[in-house]
Amino acid sequence: MIPYPTDQRRRRASATAAIGLLFLGLLAQAGTAHGATPALTLTYLGLVHKLPAPSAVLTPPIPDDALQGAELGIADDNTTGRFLNQAFTLAHILSPDPAALLKDFDAAIKSGQRLFVVDAPATLLLKMADSSGAENALILDATSQDDALRGADCRHNLLHTLPDRAMLTDALMQYLVSKNWRRIMLLVGKTPEDALYATAIRHSAAKFQIRIVADRPWTFNAAAQQADTGHYEVNAEVNDVTQGPNYDVLAVADEEGNFGNQVAYRTARPRPEAGTQGLVAQAWSPVMDEYASTELQLRFRHQAGRDMNNQAYGAWLATRALGESATRTGSLDPTKIIAYIRGPQFELSGYKGPPFSFRPWDGQLRQPVLLADTMSLVSVAPLPGFLHQTNTLDTLGTDQPETTCHMPSP
Repeated sequence: MIPYPTDQRRRRASATAAIGLLFLGLLAQAGTAHGATPALTLTYLGLVHKLPAPSAVLTPPIPDDALQGAELGIADDNTTGRFLNQAFTLAHILSPDPAALLKDFDAAIKSGQRLFVVDAPATLLLKMADSSGAENALILDATSQDDALRGADCRHNLLHTLPDRAMLTDALMQYLVSKNWRRIMLLVGKTPEDALYATAIRHSAAKFQIRIVADRPWTFNAAAQQADTGHYEVNAEVNDVTQGPNYDVLAVADEEGNFGNQVAYRTARPRPEAGTQGLVAQAWSPVMDEYASTELQLRFRHQAGRDMNNQAYGAWLATRALGESATRTGSLDPTKIIAYIRGPQFELSGYKGPPFSFRPWDGQLRQPVLLADTMSLVSVAPLPGFLHQTNTLDTLGTDQPETTCHMPSP
């Protein structure tokens, strides 16, 4: 695992990157003037998150997953760019302080940067999108899955590369319908993110006519138990909370992994687990091996020394989307790139089958969703039989007639 940077190193890296933005722009202009390959600078902004304690030694926290994905995307952009006399650089700014990162964003805007890949929570993304001078910029949200950012809180200068929670839970419900598993018990964790995921589960269940026979909170705190009796206490708690009406699947909302990994094999009935643990709907998984995806998996593993996860995949998609737009337009002009990426001709290969594109009504990147456990790929949504009048990928998530996003179309 790559060492986690100290606060001092992060501050130094942030200051160096902020100063470097101006120099990168000047170097690109100078190179063009002397006939060298012209370069386009993409700016990566990452909020250094407080990493949660791992639930097991098998799942250590990863500090730089999204940045590694962006770096691989830039390498891929340059591989294609060599054939078109194009080059791409990535200026990255990391900070543990949201206010400092917002100032770095404002400084980048003032220096002339317009293309951004961002790993930050929804509140900070909205502040960036609403900043003075950002109206002509393009911010690619690489890691957030908040439905509200694609709904009432959407912005015209903000696009999203990871599937939102609505897409994930729709994919899961499609699979349950395909198996005729139409009764679920929902078990919800304590965090705000768990509540958001549970809300998405409820909406998707109603959409696909899945019945929630019981909707229960998880209130047990295994860490408070004695070490020698903790496993027995968890067994008893899971058994008790899953008693009651009959159901086909136990759906779990536990995005931080506080309890979901301790549910399987302990339920009152022998039922499969799905949601944030068990059978999980996700953008990417190390078990994905179709559509030449192994090639992407190996390249990321060679670079980062570990498997690609959802955050790395989202950042890779963001940098590739910008590079693909430059390739298709034959231009490094941000204005042309922004217009193309939001237009009807844009398509991106994401190693999951059909081409991806951005929905004009909410800025979400259309894409298939994987259904997998830790060792195998179970299915890929949209599943056969789920139809749409224009694009079957729009059976996942909020379709245009349902959207609460009201931003002008490109």
